[in-house]
Amino acid sequence: MAEATQTTKSTHWPRTAKGNGKKACTVEGCKRPYRAKNYCFFHFKKWRQGELPHSRYRVCSKPECRIKVLKGGLCEKHYAETYKKDAAA
Repeated sequence: MAEATQTTKSTHWPRTAKGNGKKACTVEGCKRPYRAKNYCFFHFKKWRQGELPHSRYRVCSKPECRIKVLKGGLCEKHYAETYKKDAAA
């Protein structure tokens, strides 16, 4: 009789560091090997989410506002506050 062989296929890839572990993450104090954009997996994820100082997108120029720019260097909220007042006057 013929034996049925069952193969399992992995649905995810192994998260291995690039550079054979010789290059470290560029975030100060982090010694993990880098994965992408000179960040380790943890900091790369933070970068994608916009939580690092050098963000993925251009962010609003107002202090403490890290929202993506809409127009004129401002987010939607600050743009409306700045230019809608001028239009109403």
